[in-house]
Amino acid sequence: MSEIVGSIYYKIEETGLKEGILFIDEINCVSETLAPTMLQFLQCKTFGNHKIPEGWIIIAAGNPPEFNKSVREFDIVTLDRIKRINVEPDFSIWKEYAYQEAIHPAIIAYLDVKQQNFCQIEATVDGKQFATPRGWEDLSRLIEVYEKMDKKTDREVVGQYIQHNKIAKDFANYLELFYKYENDYEVDAVLSGTLKEALLFKAGRAPFDEKLSLIGLLLSKIGTVFRETLEREKTVESLMMQLKKFPNKKEGEEENSGIRKMGEITRLYEEEWKKKKTAGLLSRRQDHLFKNVLKKLEEYDHILKSEQLDNREDAWKRLRKLFQEENIQLEETMNRAGSMLENAFNFMEAAFGDSQEMVIFVTQLNMNNDCIQFLQEYECERYYQYNKKLLFQDREDELLKRIES
Repeated sequence: MSEIVGSIYYKIEETGLKEGILFIDEINCVSETLAPTMLQFLQCKTFGNHKIPEGWIIIAAGNPPEFNKSVREFDIVTLDRIKRINVEPDFSIWKEYAYQEAIHPAIIAYLDVKQQNFCQIEATVDGKQFATPRGWEDLSRLIEVYEKMDKKTDREVVGQYIQHNKIAKDFANYLELFYKYENDYEVDAVLSGTLKEALLFKAGRAPFDEKLSLIGLLLSKIGTVFRETLEREKTVESLMMQLKKFPNKKEGEEENSGIRKMGEITRLYEEEWKKKKTAGLLSRRQDHLFKNVLKKLEEYDHILKSEQLDNREDAWKRLRKLFQEENIQLEETMNRAGSMLENAFNFMEAAFGDSQEMVIFVTQLNMNNDCIQFLQEYECERYYQYNKKLLFQDREDELLKRIES
C-alpha cells in the first residue's frame, strides 16, 4: 500500500500534475488481513503515516462474485464509507462508445440485431460460457488485423474471444455473410456513385437483417472517411499553430537561422508530446495527432535542410508553400467524404425510399461522433431534411404516448 501512495508523489514530481485519480481495480479481492487497512485508506486517504495528496481522489472497481471467485463481499462498515455505483451492461450506451473506438461494423450490425448476445454469462455442464463487451472489443481489433493480413476470422478464432459456443458460432456465420454482402452489393462502387438497378432491386427486397448489415457497411465506410478527414483537419490546424512560431525572431537571432529555428520548433513539440504521454494525459487519438504533426514537422525540417534554406525569409516562403499543399489535400479529402455521404443517400433513397431503413441510417449517423463533427462543417441538405423529419416523428410519438396515458 505504501508503494501505491509513493507512486502518486512520483507521478506529481515527474509530471507536475497536482490533481488526479488513484484507480484501484478489484477492490473487493482484498484479503481479510488487509481489510482494516483498506477501510482506513478509503475513509481517510491515508496508509499509516502516508497520506494521499490534496486534489487526488480514489476510485475503485470490482467484479461481482459470479465473475470472480476471489471476491469478498464488503461489510456494512465499508459500504457506509463509499459511494457505490452499480454498473450494468447497456448496449445502446456501448454502441456510442463502439462508434468512437471504431469497433468493427460487423460486430455493431450483429449486436444491433441480437442485443441479447452483447453480454451473456451462462453456467453449463462444461463450465461457464460467456460473451462480454471486452470480448467483442478485443475481437474487433483482431478482425482488423486479420483483414490487413488477408486471413479468415473463423469460428475457432471467434471462440477465443467470445467464449460462448452458440454465440461464437452464430457470429462467425454472420461475419461470413457480412463479407459476402460487401462484395455482392459492391459497397465501394456505391459510395463512388455507381447505382445498379439489379442491386437496388435486390436491396429493396432483402431480409431485414441483411438490410441492417448493408446499412452497417455503408456507415462503416463513411465513418472511416469522416474520421480520417477530421484527423487530417486537426493535423493541419495543429501544424499551423506550430508554424506560426517560425516568423517570430528572438532578440539576437541571425537572419540565416531558418534551419535552426525549424529544428527548435520540432524539438520542443516532441518534448511536449513525450511529457504529456508520460503523464498519461493523451487519449489514443490525441497521441496519434501528436505523432502526425511531429511527422510533418520532421518532414519540413528535412526539406529545409536538404534544400539548404537557412535564410529565414526563404525558409518561411517554402514552409508556407508546403502548408498550402496540406490545405489543398484537406479540401480534397473533405470533398471526397461529402461525395460519399451524398452517394450513400442516393443509394438509400433509390433502394428503400423514405422508410424505416432511412430512419435507421440517419439515426446511426447521429450516434457517430465523427459524423456529427463532419456534418457541422459540411452541409448535407438531405441529412438535415431526414433528421428534421425524424425529430418531428419522435415528438409526435411522444405526444401520442401522453394522450394514451
